[in-house]
Amino acid sequence: MWQPSARAIGVAKVFVFALALVPLAVLVRMVLTDQLGPNPIETLNRFTGEWTLRFLFLTLAVTPLRQITGWQYLLRFRRMLGLFAFFYVFLHFLSWLWIDKLFDVDEIIKDVIKRPFITVGFGCFILLIPLAVTSTQGMVRRLGGRRWRALHRLVYAIAIGGVVHFWWLVKSDIREPLIYAAILALLLGYRLWSYWRRLPARRLSPA
Repeated sequence: MWQPSARAIGVAKVFVFALALVPLAVLVRMVLTDQLGPNPIETLNRFTGEWTLRFLFLTLAVTPLRQITGWQYLLRFRRMLGLFAFFYVFLHFLSWLWIDKLFDVDEIIKDVIKRPFITVGFGCFILLIPLAVTSTQGMVRRLGGRRWRALHRLVYAIAIGGVVHFWWLVKSDIREPLIYAAILALLLGYRLWSYWRRLPARRLSPA
């Protein structure tokens, strides 16, 4: 199967990187032109939170697309997409911590303890930190492939938690989180199907 050259992949990475910054540019423009609406804090939180989910889903979509199409080079983009998911979740966390709570530690702790959707969202943010820190090739070598893969399977729990966080946030109109839940179910369902399909071969393979 045809595979692009290293130069073509490098150009594509620059293009994807630039595209991944478009939401940030849109957000900055909204802030500078006073287009955040009547509730700017909610707009900031929703915008950055939804883009976090989108980049998480793009990251999770790399493996199914690679397996279905045979385009192995897609793996070259997975780390970048994952790091952009962390970038936008950091902005999401910062907008809550700074703009919403004004770094009031008592209010932050109270929110995390008493509001379930904040508890779940905060937990997902904490779990994403070690995934971002260990995303380099050097960390893969230090941890070893098996331990690194085991750690990065946390992304499944994080994605589920992110959808739950969004679902509990909106409370009444669940149409949008339902779309995210359906996409995530498709992504994780494919992985389960792929795992069970390979299971007989694993059982027959020599130890």
